[in-house]
Order: sequence, then C-alpha cells, then structure tokens
Amino acid sequence: MLKNEYEILKEANKVVLAYSGGLDTSVMVTWLREHGVKEVICVSVDLGQVENPKALEEKALSSGASKFYNVNVEDEFIEDYAFKSLKADAKYENVYLLGTAIARPLISKVLVDVAKKEDADVIVHGCTGKGNDQIRFELSIMALAPEITVIAPWRIWDIKSRSEEEAYAKEHDIELKVSKDEDYSMDENIWHLSHEGLDLEDPQNAADLEKILYWITPAEKAVDKAEIVEIEFKNGNPIALNGEKLKGSDLVKKLNTIAGKHGIGIDDIVESRMVGMKSRGVYENPAASVLYFAHEKLETVTLHPDTLQYKEKIALDYAKLVYAGKWMTPLKEAMDAFIEKTQENVNGKVKVKLYKGSMQPAGIFATNSLYLEEYATFEEDDVYNQSDATGFINLFGLSTKIYAKAIKEGENK
Repeated sequence: MLKNEYEILKEANKVVLAYSGGLDTSVMVTWLREHGVKEVICVSVDLGQVENPKALEEKALSSGASKFYNVNVEDEFIEDYAFKSLKADAKYENVYLLGTAIARPLISKVLVDVAKKEDADVIVHGCTGKGNDQIRFELSIMALAPEITVIAPWRIWDIKSRSEEEAYAKEHDIELKVSKDEDYSMDENIWHLSHEGLDLEDPQNAADLEKILYWITPAEKAVDKAEIVEIEFKNGNPIALNGEKLKGSDLVKKLNTIAGKHGIGIDDIVESRMVGMKSRGVYENPAASVLYFAHEKLETVTLHPDTLQYKEKIALDYAKLVYAGKWMTPLKEAMDAFIEKTQENVNGKVKVKLYKGSMQPAGIFATNSLYLEEYATFEEDDVYNQSDATGFINLFGLSTKIYAKAIKEGENK
C-alpha cells in the first residue's frame, strides 16, 4: 500500500525546501516542522533576484530550518537556459518569453544537488495545484533523480487561500512583508519579472502599469529621446553591448536598465496553462525583448530560407515543450542540436532604436550575409537574368494550371 504524503514527511530523514522567503515558503518551514519533519533544509536559488541572502538565511533559520543554502547560478541561467530559448526564438503562444519556465529546470537541478549532498529523502516546493510550476519542478526532478519523492503542501494541506496563509503566519509569529491590496504574486530573475493576481485576474481590467511595474518606465513617461543600442552575436549568442564584450548575465543586467527606461518589454498576456485554465499576467522583460528582436533580425540575413522557415515552425513547438516543463527530455535535446546547427552563421551586429515602448531596426551588419545587393538591386546588374523567371514560373505554376484546367473541363461536361 502506498504511503500518503503525511506519512512520508514524518518518516523523512531530511527535507529540502525550495525557499524564496515569500508567503508560501515562509509558512511551509513552520508547517513542515509542525507535521513531524525532523529537519528542513531551505535552498534559495539565486538567478539574480536575491538582494540580501543573509537576511533570507536569518528568516529561514528563525522559522525552524536547520540549514540554509543560497546558490547563485545566474551565469548558468543566462548562458545555458535563457540564451538557448533565445536562439530557438521560442515564444509560448507567440508572445511569452518563458522567463519563469526556463528557470524551473535549473532550480530543480540545484535542489537535487543539495538533496544528494545532504542525503535528503524529500524535496518540497511551494507551487499551488493550479499552476504550471508544479509540473516544471516535478518533471525536472524526475529526470534528474527519479528516486527522490516530491511533495507540494498546497495539494494536501488544509490551507485553501492566501488569506488563510496569512492567518496561519500571524498565529505562528511568522514575519511577512505582504499587503493584500498592493502585492501581486511575483516571480523574478534577471531575465524577467512577472505579476499575477489581484485586479489582473479579470482581463477586462486594464493593467495599472504605474502601480505594477518595477523595472520598466511606462511608455508615456519614458525618456523623450530615442537611443540606439548595438548587440553583437556569435553563433546566435549575445556577446557584446554597444561595443563592450560582456558575459551574458552582465549584458542582460545592463540592457534591462537601458531598455527599461525606454518603456520596452511589457507583455500583458492571457495564456493557456497546462492544467487547462487560462491565466493573465503582466511580464517585464526589457533586455529579453530587445535580444529577441535583434536576434530575429540577424537571422533574416544569415539563415538559408528553408532553414529559417522550418525554424519558425519548430519555435512554437520548442516553446510549448519548455512551457510544459519538458526541458530535460530527448525531444528537447534533439531540438537543441538542430538549433545549434542553425546558429553557426548567426554572427554579426544589430542596431536597435528604442523609443517610448517601440523598437525599430537601425542596421544589420552580418559577418556572412545572405543578402547580396547585386542580386536584390532594382538597378541594372550583371548577375541575374530576368528572363529565367519565365521558365521558372511556368514550371512552378504547372500544377495550379493543370488543376484549374481539369476543374473547368469538368464543369463544361
């Protein structure tokens, strides 16, 4: 007979908790101890969002944790996760830049590493039973360590709402810094910042951007002067900003600041969750938006037409796979191999003009451009014989001509 989650927790030697210090995980440390867990090890995975790891550690320990880890993996996150999605041009439902989805596999990897180091039996996360992240965490942990049990308190405990969580925290003297009327449910890393809940739960409500936004200045209040940024790419990876060679995380941080002040990178989305419902969120991704824009422009002059058009088809499939938590699957690995091959000629620089929430290309400078002016020019040239088009069109359109002729003859009969 299978054991239930409460029995597993009581028998566990150690439990690793994915810890952010927010409402859910703050409550969970105490709740786990209250339900018989002998030792709770809190793990904060720093993707560039942890401002004060020492304060986070003190909060975790004061809540009942026996140990605290803050693991900074922001460089790995950008180079091996964010830039992979960028090279794929992956946008879920053709809009969402996957800022949360790409973070979960790496967070899971860190949780598994700590669990193995500490000889922990169970990994616990704070995702609700309604969201996508529970799937992303658990599929990734299954792929990395199928022997580890994963438990999500939201799916088993008696707490049913944020209000009840806050009441539990008050009853157990757990310090919280939340306000019902002002605090959205947020997820942050250096690639994006998401906002959900409160008035955003009704798509009829216009987002109050002045209230919501942290990184980005609303377009109406953005600086009244355009700015041109130059992104350099090598094999599809961004390697320099405005002529300065930078590691990925530093490039993203600088570009977040530049693009944010110009109102770039606000996505107000209603998306289809994996569990079947629609959800609405406002996403801030200034650097990511500029990098996607620039990368796509460079691909237009560096990818063979068949490759470009086929890559556009699989970009949606790639995004759906990542959104669904299937980062660590054979299909995803095969897609990555294809995408890496496509990026061999994606080398050069792209200038992008930023102004009050809009982006315009201001020059594409490819190392090996497939755009050859002597072929494309409207002026006289000596490389293209226009009369060749006659035979091409006759053959290319022959099937259409035969079909139309057959239909017409059939009608006449």
